[in-house]
Amino acid sequence: MAEQAHEHIFVAAPPLRCFEVATDFERYPQWARDVKQIEVLGRDDQGRGKTVEFRVAGLGRSIRYVLEYDYDEAATGFSWHLLEGDTLRRLDGRYGFEPEQAGTRVTYDLAVEIAIPMPGIIKRRAASMIMGTALRELKKEVEA
Repeated sequence: MAEQAHEHIFVAAPPLRCFEVATDFERYPQWARDVKQIEVLGRDDQGRGKTVEFRVAGLGRSIRYVLEYDYDEAATGFSWHLLEGDTLRRLDGRYGFEPEQAGTRVTYDLAVEIAIPMPGIIKRRAASMIMGTALRELKKEVEA
């Protein structure tokens, strides 16, 4: 069963800047601590990553997965779903970027199902850590 989580953070930058940083996949290894390697396998008609392969550090090992992105909400958000992964059954999510005061409210929704058997509380903690780290690191990069 997939663990679902939702978090948000305030970023002192406009929504478009948040969107641009979050969709610049090739730069993720420079600012996202757990992302070790990115390869954009396919692009949409505007040059944005449509199919992206990730290699990340997680659960004490290297994890590989491929996501497909949907930009129907650009630049107020975008979503993704898992195409394939070596230790994941599901990794579907969405970033949202809403103007708020002098910046942006960034929301992150995630549904993750890990193929490795483990207790539910550990899976929930893993999902929460993924989201919290992603949001804090995105905020730091956008505001830099």
